[in-house]
Amino acid sequence: MDVDFKKYKDGLVPAIVQDYNTQKVLMLGFMNAESLKKTEETGLVTFYSRSKKRLWTKGEESGNHLKLRQILLDCDKDSLLIKAEPTGPVCHTGADTCWMEKNHKEDFLSYLEQIIALRRNSEDETSYVRQLFSKGINKIAQKVGEEAVEMVIEAKDVNQALFLGEAADLLFHYIVLLQAKNCTLADVIKVLQDRHQPK
Repeated sequence: MDVDFKKYKDGLVPAIVQDYNTQKVLMLGFMNAESLKKTEETGLVTFYSRSKKRLWTKGEESGNHLKLRQILLDCDKDSLLIKAEPTGPVCHTGADTCWMEKNHKEDFLSYLEQIIALRRNSEDETSYVRQLFSKGINKIAQKVGEEAVEMVIEAKDVNQALFLGEAADLLFHYIVLLQAKNCTLADVIKVLQDRHQPK
């Protein structure tokens, strides 16, 4: 990648980090050639910290890493757009972004997918999601079947609140099943888009 690091006296270029899934802007950091190389090699977003005067991998202390998905260079070759998947809150204050925005406002389902992924790998044995994954794919698939039947039963009744509750249960467990199969809602949407034949 032909980045013009010499354009600025300190050899640093701004690096805007955007959530790969939600498209929300998460933070701004600075990179030099070394931090960019480390980011590409490790898959974890790494900056040059102007206060620490050294390379700094986001999450090296908190564990809230930014997993690299894509790097784009702007038209002047002097700033970067880093698309990444956060493994937790991005801001040191505990907020989703450094601008105190919620990272799931526009797309709650993407946010829910992230939460399920976090709970899947959690060490909290009381987590319902963790317990589901620990029981294996057969139990998860069975749960989706059960929720589908319950939704069908409620569809035949007139109680809209109960129907929506079962629909939500089905969607939740469906996302869990997708993750158990190492798939995402985006993968399913892609299949639907490929099938779509506009008139």
